[in-house]
Amino acid sequence: MKLDIKLHNDDLPADLDLGDNIAVDCEFMGLNVERDKLCLVQISTGKNDAHIIKLNRQTYNAPNLKKVLTNKKTKKIFHYARADVLFIKKYLNIDVENIECTKLMSKIARSYSDKHGLKDLIKEFTGVEISKGLQSSDFGGELSEKQLQYCAKDVIYLHSIFASLEKILLRENRHYLYIETVKFLRTRVLLDLASFSEDVWSH
Repeated sequence: MKLDIKLHNDDLPADLDLGDNIAVDCEFMGLNVERDKLCLVQISTGKNDAHIIKLNRQTYNAPNLKKVLTNKKTKKIFHYARADVLFIKKYLNIDVENIECTKLMSKIARSYSDKHGLKDLIKEFTGVEISKGLQSSDFGGELSEKQLQYCAKDVIYLHSIFASLEKILLRENRHYLYIETVKFLRTRVLLDLASFSEDVWSH
């Protein structure tokens, strides 16, 4: 599959039209939001394309990207939105609007499996096997072609996965559970920012 990958420094072009249904992913220097900075944001329109924004980690001045992410009319499909939205809120200082999360969808729809990683979902719903070998690599410096390909593959399949999971949720009468669960995401991010990483519902 030939991918249309475009790398943008600092921000998205002002005249770029991404439509109203996009897939989004992020790359960080690590998983500690207080220590490890947000490096990249990847966006796909679902047409084998990936716009990779290499953020300015001194200023995080990206008004065009922020406009897209805060647009309530644009659906944003994430996988494990909890982490991506957390880093976006911390470093871009915005609240992402109109969020979907394929990991939450998978956990509610695919009760026949305990594997809900992106790699597993891509294999089940598209038949494609991808490598996550570059997941733990340095995204803060110059990006290699392999890193760009890796980043692109984290978003190009999300539209297809979302559609497949939505069908299962509707068929199994669990869609309403997903809708109610994803509403809690904003609060879960606030709890993470306040260092409540444990399950606050546990006894």
